[in-house]
Amino acid sequence: MSWTWGYGTNGFTDHPLPAALDVLQHHGYGAVALTLGHPHLDPFAADWRAQTQALAADLRRRGLRVVVETGARYLLDPLRKHRPTLVDREAGPRMLFLSRAIEIAAILEAECVSLWSGVVPDDVSVDQARVLLEERLLELAAFAADSGVALALEPEPGMLIETVADALALRARLGHPENLGLTVDLGHCVVVEPEGVVGALRAAGALLRNVQADDMRPAAHEHLPFGEGELDLDAALSALREIDYTGVVAVELPRHAHAAPELARASMAALVAAAERTASAGPAGGGEPAGGGPGTPVASSVPGSSAPATPVPHPWTTRAVEQVRTDATRAPRLFASAGREVGRDPLSAEPFAPSADDAARAAIVAALADSGADPDVVLALYRRGDDAERRGVLRGLDAIEAPPAPWREAGLELIADALRANDTRLVAAALGTFAAEHLDDHAWRHGVLKCVFLGIPLSVVSGLGARADDELAAMAERFAAERRAAGRPVPDDLSLLRARERA
Repeated sequence: MSWTWGYGTNGFTDHPLPAALDVLQHHGYGAVALTLGHPHLDPFAADWRAQTQALAADLRRRGLRVVVETGARYLLDPLRKHRPTLVDREAGPRMLFLSRAIEIAAILEAECVSLWSGVVPDDVSVDQARVLLEERLLELAAFAADSGVALALEPEPGMLIETVADALALRARLGHPENLGLTVDLGHCVVVEPEGVVGALRAAGALLRNVQADDMRPAAHEHLPFGEGELDLDAALSALREIDYTGVVAVELPRHAHAAPELARASMAALVAAAERTASAGPAGGGEPAGGGPGTPVASSVPGSSAPATPVPHPWTTRAVEQVRTDATRAPRLFASAGREVGRDPLSAEPFAPSADDAARAAIVAALADSGADPDVVLALYRRGDDAERRGVLRGLDAIEAPPAPWREAGLELIADALRANDTRLVAAALGTFAAEHLDDHAWRHGVLKCVFLGIPLSVVSGLGARADDELAAMAERFAAERRAAGRPVPDDLSLLRARERA
């Protein structure tokens, strides 16, 4: 998986923007889909530019990717939702708004500006609407190109551009503007796409710039939490892997702000579970997994892991290491593509063993450290990465020989973050040789007990024999007593920790 999970701020309208970002990061999101307008960033405020510059600095500090969304309901007319649109006779306010959105996106270094056509009004024919839309999109695309911003046209049920096929036909009529791609809302596919979500994503292919994620039922354009509609989320994620999508996948629940924190948590759980179910599957509809298949060379093992070493690293990994040694700015793109280039197969049959892409990413991190790169590069790789990329960073810390002080500090910050998570594979990756050598006793002991609590075998913990002490045994005994008092079984590994002290 090489995309980044995000969440739309239109689902957090009861939270100030900084608080919304705090909640999203707490639940592990690495991106935000920012809907311009009340209450988060008013594009027409007198100080809009200063606000945007401050937000850009905050997003960089947080390591969050950002997509600019333009679907605020009553921003342009307090009486008419979404009006005027690009297919109204008079669209001046909409054009001004979208131009401002492009300026904001340039300051934020956003992935794209997402926009849609609009519902054809009663006083405009379909043919007239097409002409109006084409003229205005050409103007916006030119302005966006001059600003270095990508546009992503979203098909919407009931609008002039309703399906991916409609969007592709429009793009062709416009002469295939290079900076005009597509947004696909997975839920919309349930409602309007003849070939369903898989067909829509395959049709969008390399032009896909932005994905909105939600559930829907076929008869209603109503954004629902996952599991409440008929979206095949597993098939959608398999299709995204198949087309090598590397952008943002942002949850879109604009009518659920009243339960935003809980839905952010539940949505992340649903997305991660679906991603894990489909991680080893082939492309939607069959075939070999991207980057895998028979004969794919396996990357070299991660130092300190239980995976068997292989004498020769994957050729792609060798090239990637050489590239980042000379240009650290290449690391994010290489990190994102590692899975499809070297595969995602585990390097051994041991539980929670590193995978081939873990090893490739670990080699990249070690090369960055060895070449004297700023550790902020790796902090950003972790903060902006998906679950697999974060694991790769953690495995990479294990691969650094004698990390200098700034890298040790950065590594300890990342280990602490991973140990706050409940992602078992992330926690397992955090307790490698770097943690064994540099994590303080208190944090390390709690990390070991977290493994027991989450059902992670203690075989993943590097240096357990050397670092286990009386205090860890006492903590294990107290935990066991609590489990017995609650009538719950004592995990076998916990018994082993206590037995270690008795010995």
